[in-house]
Amino acid sequence: MSGGIDIALIQTRTPATARDALAHVEPLIRQAASTGARFILTPEGTNVLEQRGERRDAAVIDEDQDVAVLGLRRLAAELDVWLLIGSAIVRSGRVGEGRAANRSLLVDSSGAITARYDKLHVFDVDLPNGERYRESATVRPGDRAVAADTPWGRLGLTVCYDIRFPHLYRQLAKAGASMIAIPAAFTAPTGEAHWETLLRARAIETGAFVLAPAQGGLHEDGRRTWGRSTVVGPWGEIIAKADHDEPCIVTAKLDMEAVRRARAAVPALTHDRDFLPAS
Repeated sequence: MSGGIDIALIQTRTPATARDALAHVEPLIRQAASTGARFILTPEGTNVLEQRGERRDAAVIDEDQDVAVLGLRRLAAELDVWLLIGSAIVRSGRVGEGRAANRSLLVDSSGAITARYDKLHVFDVDLPNGERYRESATVRPGDRAVAADTPWGRLGLTVCYDIRFPHLYRQLAKAGASMIAIPAAFTAPTGEAHWETLLRARAIETGAFVLAPAQGGLHEDGRRTWGRSTVVGPWGEIIAKADHDEPCIVTAKLDMEAVRRARAAVPALTHDRDFLPAS
């Protein structure tokens, strides 16, 4: 881990095409960089947020052809910042696979992609308010956890629904992650009930910074997302947050030494024991 870091979370209301998505997020990233942020993170579905059948199929293309992904890589190089594209919905790259990948992309200050993570857990649910989601119908889940080095420490990559699977976060912390990203497009009902509680729990359990940029508001395809992008410290304290669902920037300065202090005070990551399963 290396010193402090100025970061920014970008809260968006991503449109339904990659070109419009880039036009939406680029000014926010430029503004964040102008405030001194060296590491900027965007939400899940940064390149397109569209769940309406044929429109969605038409919007999903290869990662190396996606207008938003290419534009954001150029922007990172121009601004000399590290950028986490929280996720891009792109073709999975598997022969014969009709589903997309929900892929997080870590981009360095030269514009190169240094790590890729495909969302492990897909969101299939019938909510009490009548909303129904079947992410598995269109997204192929990934099959591996990813932690990647940055100039300020290791970053664990997760996406949205992953937050409900604490064993993933423990594994990332044990792999050396001092920061864990949770870019999201949380639904409004589950966001209101669980978002902040889950973010704080994952930070406390791992003794890591949790960086959670989010989608917010009513989208073109009719979904409503919760917003409330949040930075949580390794002791579980809220460092910075948006208290609304409008597009915005959330900035914070991270003291990376706080990770060492939290893990020394509660060294739970070193106290695992083997046990028999419940019967």
